[in-house]
Amino acid sequence: MRGKLLLGLLLIVMLAGCGGPKADVTIFMMGPQGVPNEVGDKLQQALQTKLGTAPTIQVVTTPMFSMEKMVVEIAAGENGILILPMDQFKTLGNQGGYIALDDVTRADDYPDGVLELKEEGKPSQGKHLYGIPLEKTKWFTDLKLNGKDLVAFIPANAPDKEKSKQVMKRIAEKSQ
Repeated sequence: MRGKLLLGLLLIVMLAGCGGPKADVTIFMMGPQGVPNEVGDKLQQALQTKLGTAPTIQVVTTPMFSMEKMVVEIAAGENGILILPMDQFKTLGNQGGYIALDDVTRADDYPDGVLELKEEGKPSQGKHLYGIPLEKTKWFTDLKLNGKDLVAFIPANAPDKEKSKQVMKRIAEKSQ
């Protein structure tokens, strides 16, 4: 009897994980004090409206800052875009592993997102735009959200770099 109950619970948990089609680009967002789910939902709806039907996105947030959660999300390689505090963006940048965004928007528009990545044992590739600080993006200002100290970037292990860049073009739109 107990085994049937456990099997039933396991089946329910497994089916609950099958929540429909997977988004083309998952955006993981974690602020210095976390990000409420309601804010993530609001951001997702606004960005998907700008994108139209493709690519589809999902914004995943966490209600508190956790270095361990951040490391797991980066290592998992399931996120097309990460949004993290500026300090973590710069610290992780020292280890390389970002996709350059020079073909997405002008580096002059986002000088705080320009880094010179220096991977150990490799020559410098020069300075490139790797992150979009969100404070003055249309995405955040239209929703009257404070993006201060948050940076969006594409990790090198993003599942679909081209679709991630399509989404990043919309994120990078500057407010007037």
